[in-house]
Amino acid sequence: MYFRSRRKSSQDVSLSDYIETGTDGAALSLMDVIHEDGRDLLEQVDARESARSLRKAVLGCLTEQERRVIVMRYGLFGHKPSRQREVAQALDISRSYVSRIEKRALEKLKKELDS
Repeated sequence: MYFRSRRKSSQDVSLSDYIETGTDGAALSLMDVIHEDGRDLLEQVDARESARSLRKAVLGCLTEQERRVIVMRYGLFGHKPSRQREVAQALDISRSYVSRIEKRALEKLKKELDS
């Protein structure tokens, strides 16, 4: 029975499973092999999930004007970050109004992301 149950789970792989031992005696895990460009795989997954959550929050809870200000100010969705003065000129509003819109939008995003 033991060998039957082991055969069923033989296809299961864990990132922490050791796949071999190096010449120095240190164990090499699958996570070590997957490691890419100095960034951990889990960090990459977390960053993608955070980006998805942010995108959903920006598109879901902000008004069109707030969305435009936040996207322009912080360079979201492939845009280049802009200064308040540049956003104000582009939207034909005052810099202080851009500041108020930005503050209100950031509070909405914080509340949305915390929930």
